[in-house]
Amino acid sequence: MSTLGSTIRGVAASGLGTLAMDASLYRRYRYDGGNAAFPGWESSEGVASWDKAPAPALVAKRLLEGVLKHELPPRYARFLNNATHWGFGLAAGAGYGLLFGSRRKPKVWYGLPFGAAVWGSGYVVLPLLGVYEPIWKYDAKTLENDLSAHLVFGTATAATFWLLATVPPTKRGL
Repeated sequence: MSTLGSTIRGVAASGLGTLAMDASLYRRYRYDGGNAAFPGWESSEGVASWDKAPAPALVAKRLLEGVLKHELPPRYARFLNNATHWGFGLAAGAGYGLLFGSRRKPKVWYGLPFGAAVWGSGYVVLPLLGVYEPIWKYDAKTLENDLSAHLVFGTATAATFWLLATVPPTKRGL
């Protein structure tokens, strides 16, 4: 598989991986009493200020304000949350494709260490950006919930990558 081909497959696979992760988080949200419909929840409906913005929006805010040298208005919080969340998921998939595209036969189980690595990297980078607390400040349940969502991401990404890399397009219905 070419470098470009494995990168494209990784990005495509992580698109489904990100959607699977979000579906698992949404299911948990509904189980805990949330009532927003999936499209509104997925698109960060209601995020209208930086005070209540999730981590992806805050990362984008910090980076853009550093580059642009001026404060971003709160109206960008919702958009930046979605763009950063999905952008990071797709970028991680590009890395997955580059790393595992060189293997003769990709394996679905590669998704577990991949998802765990993405999860762990967040607890290194996000505290450095001032968006998260250090990992030891979170309770076990919070870490477990976050890790399990990232394992879904990794597994769905790996399974989709395996499908795209090993099953001929005619057998996939393409």
